[in-house]
Amino acid sequence: MHSEIMIYFYKNSHLCRLLRALRLSLCLGLAIAGLQACSVLQTETYAPKRGQMGKDVMWLPTSDDLVFKLLEAAEVGPNDELVDLGAGDGKIPIAAARQFGAKAWGIEYNKDLAALAQRNAQRAGVGDRVRIVHGDIFQEDFSKATVVTMYLLEELNAQLRPSILAMKPGTRVLSNTFSMGDWEPDQVIRVSNGTGYFWTVPANVAGLWTLSGLDEKGTATLKIDQSFQRIGGTLTLQGKTQNLLGARMEGAALHFSFINADGLLKAVKVFVNGHMLTGEVIGPYGMVEMQVAPVRLEGRRP
Repeated sequence: MHSEIMIYFYKNSHLCRLLRALRLSLCLGLAIAGLQACSVLQTETYAPKRGQMGKDVMWLPTSDDLVFKLLEAAEVGPNDELVDLGAGDGKIPIAAARQFGAKAWGIEYNKDLAALAQRNAQRAGVGDRVRIVHGDIFQEDFSKATVVTMYLLEELNAQLRPSILAMKPGTRVLSNTFSMGDWEPDQVIRVSNGTGYFWTVPANVAGLWTLSGLDEKGTATLKIDQSFQRIGGTLTLQGKTQNLLGARMEGAALHFSFINADGLLKAVKVFVNGHMLTGEVIGPYGMVEMQVAPVRLEGRRP
């Protein structure tokens, strides 16, 4: 009898310990689940405040009017990959995808803002074409983008400028409010409540080029001076040097006019690819009745 009582108490004591352990485990599980639920709820209900400070700048959303005008000026389309540096709530990538059909992504340092931006993209029905990265704009690689947008500060634009100028010629750059220092914009976009700037990354064309196709008697020498998209220079043809007329850069496209050996005004349009250029000569410029077939032009820079 005594041994049976001891066994009974031992079993029940062991059972109690098991029950207490199970109860403790259950309580911990419920507590963890509750904390996770609170965390998810806080994330889902996160609402940024205008003017809140971030890593480098305060958060201020770009107006809808300016977003549309900037993207319209850059002729954003379905073949573009847009990156927004400092994506905030995702407004610009979402507009690029929803209104212009582009693929878009954004880089946002604030983790909660990045998550909010991705949720906003899902709600807008463009979650398959918009991706928001929680990261640093000075660390992430955005070199493959065809359109770059930003609302930062002028000093941050200046820090980013070398990386942007190293991107593929023709890449379009848009900035809300802040310029790029002495890199003049191609266009200033104004709306009632804001100002934006538009640039196109120019090809590097500075230096001496040897051209074939301008003159049947031999090659010509093209000397170009360049400051961003602003260019000037001279053309030496049959031993005579003249200033380039109407010289300008449009991404990878170089345009200029010159007077040929017959005194006729000719127009040149070539595309630059590293140390090579190819294109054509047309003209006489503006004289439709005297137009001949375009002449193929090629050039090389040492």
